[in-house]
Amino acid sequence: MDKLFIVIPVYNEEGTIEAIAKDWNSVIDSVGDGGQLIIFNDGSTDGTSKILDRIKNKYRNMIVIDKENSGHGPTCVAAYQFAVEKGADWVFQTDSDGQTKSDEFWGFWEKRNAYDFIIGHRANRRDGLARIFISNVLRKTLLFIFGVSVKDANAPFRLMKVNRLRLYLPAIPDNYFIPNVLLSVMAVRNKEKIFWQEISFMPRRSGRTSIPLVRFGRLGVRLIRELYKMKNLKLPQ
Repeated sequence: MDKLFIVIPVYNEEGTIEAIAKDWNSVIDSVGDGGQLIIFNDGSTDGTSKILDRIKNKYRNMIVIDKENSGHGPTCVAAYQFAVEKGADWVFQTDSDGQTKSDEFWGFWEKRNAYDFIIGHRANRRDGLARIFISNVLRKTLLFIFGVSVKDANAPFRLMKVNRLRLYLPAIPDNYFIPNVLLSVMAVRNKEKIFWQEISFMPRRSGRTSIPLVRFGRLGVRLIRELYKMKNLKLPQ
């Protein structure tokens, strides 16, 4: 039986984290056979840490890892590396803000024997026009820099075969702030077996994004610069 690790980075999500933990523990319990839910607490400063401390022994297949704040991207990479080191066969990543639906995981899991990367495609996003615009700009930027068409490079809902994922992790620069974008690009360029699975994407359940909209312009410039630096990246085989 395939061993699955579900990894969830969290930062200041006191309004959602208990419900998220419950939802995804139900999934991991249903998969069974050594699977684990790993919640990476990225130095939360609100009540998230207290909630996680209270519920961490409630679920037998859940582990909470507290770390210093480094941002969403580096936390995702740390989670992927943890899954690789602990012998996972598959790693599934989603976020802790409640914008995705745990019941849509099964459409990914049932396709795992046919694909190495199954990545969410947010065809009908409900998180604002600004983010839809940014996603469109990102898609065109990736086409210009790398010459590849990527449906949804940064979707926080992805199932990845560890034997393939582990090849790409060393290529991600330290503290790269959107590693899922780079992973998606490398997988497409390397002609991996990828399926783009349409998913729902809801408004946040509570709280606010850790990246305010006023910062998106500066972050967009930074992203383009960092992606351009990786233009001639040698792909692993």
